[in-house]
Amino acid sequence: MTNLSTTYLGLKLKNPLVASASPISKNIDKVKKLEEAGISAVVMYSLFEEQIIHESLELDHFLTRGSESFAEALTYLPDGGMYAVSPERYLNQVSGLKKAVNIPVIGSLNGVSKGGWTGYAKRIQDAGADALELNLYYLATDPELTSQQLEDAQVELVAEVRSAITIPLAVKLSPFVTSLPNFAKRIVDAGANGLVLFNRFYQPDFDLDELDIVHNLDLSTSADLRLPLRWISILYGKIKADFALTSGVHSSLDVLKAMMAGAKVAMTASELLWAGSYKRVTEILTHIQTWMKEHEYESIEQMQGSMSQKNVKEPAAFERANYMKVLSSWRELP
Repeated sequence: MTNLSTTYLGLKLKNPLVASASPISKNIDKVKKLEEAGISAVVMYSLFEEQIIHESLELDHFLTRGSESFAEALTYLPDGGMYAVSPERYLNQVSGLKKAVNIPVIGSLNGVSKGGWTGYAKRIQDAGADALELNLYYLATDPELTSQQLEDAQVELVAEVRSAITIPLAVKLSPFVTSLPNFAKRIVDAGANGLVLFNRFYQPDFDLDELDIVHNLDLSTSADLRLPLRWISILYGKIKADFALTSGVHSSLDVLKAMMAGAKVAMTASELLWAGSYKRVTEILTHIQTWMKEHEYESIEQMQGSMSQKNVKEPAAFERANYMKVLSSWRELP
């Protein structure tokens, strides 16, 4: 019988399919159904740095009774409605999930700067999380901010969070880095046990009738798999960390590709939201087993990294040569 088990962040998982951060984790009953369907672990929706700061500023307001700086400080934060879930409620949700399910629960923190808010990493650990995913989401808009300054700040943030907890730490990266291999190495050297590739940057749109900025959540497709697939293939064997592939995982073939690139797990959210059925998890896992039997793979471990850059016959396919090859493959219509 095929062995679907894998190890991620030191956690022994029954298979490589993990539910990534999404609204699903806000509902304990839904996570229980995912577990019953076969999901091997769940990543909590993120607790944002802004949420923690917002709560701290509100507390300061009540303590100082009308500090002029309070109202001004709040103007830098999004509307409170966007951050309706308080940090305390988040911690309660982590604790509740741990009591309700037997699969690992991975907490998630989303932030960009060092500060007192990072103490919540320890509180998430104390609430029972098996591991923590630190989501580095920052869009540089200041022309005076150099890439070196930004990367240094993020590396320092990882080190600070690492020093606050003893559970495994994964860091979710953006692909928009000048030298991703070097930055990934620095993040791992700072204390990350795993790297999650990649964070999706949601782009705003324009409403030309209302002349307003529109924020839409566009779910991923399997085409989005290619970017993390390429970089995990390149980094596998060069960076001493567990890789998780996220963005574009919608089918059994997507999961298998992630494993062959060198990932330990494949994380999915859009497919779960799109399918609207927990049976989709069972279908994907069943198809993985069928494919492995047909191709004589005995275990997930056997295939992990088998198509990484270090193990393929044509390593240049992952580099600049691939760009030229793709362009030259175009043929005009007759």
